[in-house]
Amino acid sequence: MQRRLVLGVCAPLYPAVERLSTRPGSLTVVSSEPLPPDADGSTVTHERSRPDDFSSYPARADLVLVAGADGGTNAASATTAREAFPDAHLVVYVGLDADPTVRERIDAVADRVIDADRVLTNHLEDLTAGAGAERLHRLYATLRRIDGRLAVVMHDNPDPDAIASALGVARVAECVGLDADACYFGTISHQENRAMVNLLDLDLVELDDGSLNEYDGVALVDHSRSGVNDGLSEDTPVDIVVDHHPPRAPVEARFVDLRHDIGATSTLVSDYLSRADVTPGESLATALLFGIRVDTDDFAREVSVADFEAAAWLVSQADLDLLERIESPSITPEVVETLSRAIRDRDVRGDALASNVGSIRDRDALAQAADRLVCMDGIRIAVVYGFTNGTIYVSGRTRGTDIDLGETLRDALDSIGSAGGHADMAGAQVPLGILDDTDEGSEAELTTVVSEVIAGRFFETLKDATTLLNPGDGSEWVFEFPFDRWDRDPEPGRTR
Repeated sequence: MQRRLVLGVCAPLYPAVERLSTRPGSLTVVSSEPLPPDADGSTVTHERSRPDDFSSYPARADLVLVAGADGGTNAASATTAREAFPDAHLVVYVGLDADPTVRERIDAVADRVIDADRVLTNHLEDLTAGAGAERLHRLYATLRRIDGRLAVVMHDNPDPDAIASALGVARVAECVGLDADACYFGTISHQENRAMVNLLDLDLVELDDGSLNEYDGVALVDHSRSGVNDGLSEDTPVDIVVDHHPPRAPVEARFVDLRHDIGATSTLVSDYLSRADVTPGESLATALLFGIRVDTDDFAREVSVADFEAAAWLVSQADLDLLERIESPSITPEVVETLSRAIRDRDVRGDALASNVGSIRDRDALAQAADRLVCMDGIRIAVVYGFTNGTIYVSGRTRGTDIDLGETLRDALDSIGSAGGHADMAGAQVPLGILDDTDEGSEAELTTVVSEVIAGRFFETLKDATTLLNPGDGSEWVFEFPFDRWDRDPEPGRTR
């Protein structure tokens, strides 16, 4: 049981004393001032005395908090407490306008010093100086120019990072008195994403072709161009873009925050909230933390110092028990079927794999299949694709390779659709066009044609992107992939 002692109580430290009163163990307060109004009197012993009066102290103390308003009195109390309890952890509040001599006396005995002037100065610097503060000021200025309601639009089939980021930007908009909705087109089909929305009771707005007319401003989160992986038209004017994916083309908006060295868009939004001193609340904090964990693969992929700092800020506010429930949802039969087809119909060429699963109902099943197939023995690059509603959807993953999958898919498919993402996690969308009119044939025929287009372009681009390795004897250069022909079931051990 921890024995705690508080010497003196001033209003700025009331919350700290109130929290101490709710924790297991004993608490003694020695002060001539009254107790904080919310301190639990049943568990607190209050000695009405000067805080430096040794005779009022208990016999033992493990933690001593010196919390008076006057710096000189605090220095005297701290000195007395250190002599009385040499092994206790001593935390001392400097007080306001303490002179250098008082600070020196406190520094000499305290384990930790609370300096209100320094805290205030550092906080003001965070709010007014540096790139982070400048970004927040520009974001505020942009939000204030919007007269009406803001639509914060995620990419289609939004993942946890997109969902949390949209909610976070909407929360920032509230700080300047602007009404905002977290919006998306399409469906939320991945079981983890549905669990996140349902368990956290998130308020999202599903858009259709005409519903954007209800809004007076548009923000894009977790993607950067209207009409690319969202239901907006390409000429939709955009006010705000917040994203961590490297853009393929110039991004136009009044406010643009693109930081592709950060692991998650949720990290950028958490930075806004932290700098603005906005408490996100348990639901939003849990969503943002989940967004960071998913996009960084639990801090194992493209993670930055900023991602760790954001997670550390969020973790004390999030519901970790609920987060565990979100991360362990049941798998739908559609996902199992898609994974089965991806394994059965895989096309393996060296350590690269492509699999056409044919017609799909759940786009998120492609990403889940790619996540699992890239872990197969001997596989370092996995691309899974399928088609629905006139569009081919592609999802890819890499591990342990220098190939930039985002750039590879862009080079392979951008000319006939749209593609992008990270070096180790990327995707694409390609309209079926006239291929979708193959009603005289069968789905099998369409599947074959789609494979020829997608797998053909992917493997050809991958071959061109493959690094040439010098064998060291100066005789020849070879491709690093161990296959001779770009077709199914290559002869093992051959090089090209």
